[in-house]
Amino acid sequence: MKIFTGAQIREQDKYTMEHEPIRGIDLMERAAKAITFAICSEWTRQTPVIVFAGPGNNGGDALAVARQMAEQGYKVCVYLFNIHDRLSEDCEINRQRLIDNKKISVFKEIKVDFDPPKLDASTLVVDGLSGSGLNKPLAGGFASLVKYINQSPSKVVSIDLPSGLMTEDNTYNIRANIIRADLTLTLQQKKLAMLLADNQAYIGKVKVLDIRLSEDFTKKTDAPYYIQEEDDIRPMLMPRDDFAHKGTMGSALIIAGSYGMSGASVLATRACLRSGAGKATVHTPKKNYGIMQITVPEAVMQMDREETYFSEPVDTDDFDALAIGPGLGHHENTAIAMIAQLRRTQCPIVADADALNILSNHRAWMQQLPKGIILTPHPKELDRLSGNTSNGCYERLMKARDLAEHLQGYIILKGHFSALCLPDGKIIFNPTGNSGMATAGSGDVLTGIICGLLARGHKQKEACQLGMYLHGMAGDLAIKETGKESLIASDLIDYLPQAFKRLND
Repeated sequence: MKIFTGAQIREQDKYTMEHEPIRGIDLMERAAKAITFAICSEWTRQTPVIVFAGPGNNGGDALAVARQMAEQGYKVCVYLFNIHDRLSEDCEINRQRLIDNKKISVFKEIKVDFDPPKLDASTLVVDGLSGSGLNKPLAGGFASLVKYINQSPSKVVSIDLPSGLMTEDNTYNIRANIIRADLTLTLQQKKLAMLLADNQAYIGKVKVLDIRLSEDFTKKTDAPYYIQEEDDIRPMLMPRDDFAHKGTMGSALIIAGSYGMSGASVLATRACLRSGAGKATVHTPKKNYGIMQITVPEAVMQMDREETYFSEPVDTDDFDALAIGPGLGHHENTAIAMIAQLRRTQCPIVADADALNILSNHRAWMQQLPKGIILTPHPKELDRLSGNTSNGCYERLMKARDLAEHLQGYIILKGHFSALCLPDGKIIFNPTGNSGMATAGSGDVLTGIICGLLARGHKQKEACQLGMYLHGMAGDLAIKETGKESLIASDLIDYLPQAFKRLND
């Protein structure tokens, strides 16, 4: 699913009107019908409704919704804010239609003074003050109204976007001046702002309403952001030949686990094997030998010369993929060995955890990373790699994108809607997964999955996409049995077979 920018959304509206063809007012009526149906499916006719409409097309949508709800028997009061005595063309048409309608309980057009209505727990507020065209924070009377709505006990439904929230970049927005919606009815597609963690307090539950904007525009227009879907992922799975043997299924090397952190190497290795690799070799300190042999008997052991930490790079000529970092530790000899390993490795690499922490402490080494490398930081690790982020999730996402472009590599910024940043600057979001996966070791499992997929022969982009999706799907399948609170990282590995089976079926 493509995620368009605010400018592209306006182009899509225009293209639809020109090529369907359809008048803007009729397209607005179509959108209002979808919004009205969604609201009426959630709230009964006994619910008093107050609609706040702004002077633009978002306000026009709200006026059309108010009229349609009144025609279905709802008691609707409407407040249209026209303080500059200037409405958009379609908003003006819907204003007149509303005036002509005899079923609206109250209609007030606000040009100067505003005496706000009482908002109680039984009231439903429909927010149509501003939409996806907003490019600066709300101020003045609109900001005061937003604060009044937010402090009330009323339920709030926002049309397209909560008023005050900008479509993409809210870095310098005034958070107090953004509607806190209980339900956002967004038109045609999600907006980038809806995928970022620091905006979740404003959007509430999100429903995407199909208003039949031009499919031709969607197909031919390149979008900077994308949400991958199951239909995108299924074709990526490699068939397993009936005459395959372990030598043809890929050989993975995992460098992980300092003494006391052998669990990270166990999780990564088990996940790698569960992802289809024919053979997994683990390079780990000597003191982890017994633990690894007992917990992952399927793996080949390659012991470091040191007892407790990784100390020397190893030959990778016989391997198809390398994973490095989980539980590796911070010993200075480990850091030197790690960068030497990355420089000399010719096969695809996924680096995580302590490999990233070592790089953040030796930033000059970033220039030595091979093209095509996959880095899988969580937000704090990304901040350490690219500089502290104090202005929110959008800024962090852009830093991850810039880093991927600079390195000509792949950055998976982990979280809900994990974001895969590509070398060409595009970003793919992953929809699977849940908050139960916020548990130690979950990232080690993802590293192992991606390494296994690389070993099987998947290219870096495909391995990242498939790995993110399977990782999240395993979590979604697991919580049906464990619940979110009790989910642990090894559960993700246990449910990987079901995730693969679902995609194969």
